[in-house]
Amino acid sequence: MLNGVVTKSTGSWYRVQTPDGKTVDCRIRGKFRTKGITTTNPIAVGDRVDIELERNQDTGVITKLYNRKNYIIRKSVNLSKQAQIIAANLDQAFLVVTLASPRTSLGFIDRFLVTAEAYDIPAKLVFNKLDLFSDEGLEILADYKSIYENIGYPCFEVSALEGTNIPKLKEEMKDRISLFSGHSGVGKSSLMNAILPELALRTNEISDWSDKGMHTTTFAEMFELPSGGFIIDTPGIRELGVIDIEQQELGHFFPEMRERMNDCRFNNCRHINEPGCAVMAALEDGEIEPSRYESYLSIYNGNDTRS
Repeated sequence: MLNGVVTKSTGSWYRVQTPDGKTVDCRIRGKFRTKGITTTNPIAVGDRVDIELERNQDTGVITKLYNRKNYIIRKSVNLSKQAQIIAANLDQAFLVVTLASPRTSLGFIDRFLVTAEAYDIPAKLVFNKLDLFSDEGLEILADYKSIYENIGYPCFEVSALEGTNIPKLKEEMKDRISLFSGHSGVGKSSLMNAILPELALRTNEISDWSDKGMHTTTFAEMFELPSGGFIIDTPGIRELGVIDIEQQELGHFFPEMRERMNDCRFNNCRHINEPGCAVMAALEDGEIEPSRYESYLSIYNGNDTRS
C-alpha cells in the first residue's frame, strides 16, 4: 500500500506521485463515488489517495480517497446538469485575465471569484500581456485593478513574453499549491513556461499518454516547482457556471456585500428592492461597484454562463 497525490487525470487513468517522487499510472477499480458530490470525475488532480501496485508493479489501483480540504468545480462541458471537479486541496487560485484578444469580461471574473469564495479558496488575478497594452488599455487595467484590490483581491500585472513581474509571481507561489485558470488564448501556457521553463520539455516527455488512447485536453495537470510548491494548469474555460449556490447564500460570496448584509433591516434581504437594504444603500453611495452588483443580479437570476 502506497499513498500519494494525483498529478494528472484523463478520466480513465490517474498519475499519482508518491512521497519519494516516483510516479505511478493508476486506475479505479469498479465504481468509486465521493459522498455528496455528483461529478463526472470522482478523482481530481490534487487529491490525496492510497494506491495498490498491480502485479506488473508498473501500474496501480486507487483504493482510497482522503477527505479534501477544498476543491474548485465547474459545469461539465457536455452535461450541463453535472459538474467537473477541476482540482482539489488548493492553497490559492490565480485567474489569468486579458483585456483584449481575448477579452475577459468582468462578469466572468466575478463568477470565478464567487466560485473560489464558495469553495474556500483564496483567489488572485493575473493581468497578462502587459507588453500589448496601449495607453487606453493601461487606464482600463487601472480601473479593473481598482475594482478588485478595493475588495481584497490581489492583482498582478505581468508579461509572459517579456518576463515582467514573473519573479514576483513565482515568490507568491512558493511552497503553495496554486491553480492557474482562464479563457483559452489568455497566454496561460506561455505564463506557465515563463514560471517553469522546463515545462515544455516535461510536457513532451509525457506524450506517451496518447499511446493509451487517453484524452488529455479537458483535465488539469500538476507540476512541481523547484522553489517548493506545485502549480496546477487547467484547460481554457469558455464559460463558467456557478454551481450549488443557493440564491439566499449568494451575497455571502461577494466580500463587499458580506460585510454589510448584517446591517440590512430584514434577515432574509435579497439585496434587490427591499427597504432598509444596506447593500443597496452602499451601491447608491458608490461604495459598491455597479459591475459587481450587476454580476450579483445575473448570477442570482440564473444568467450565469456568459463568457
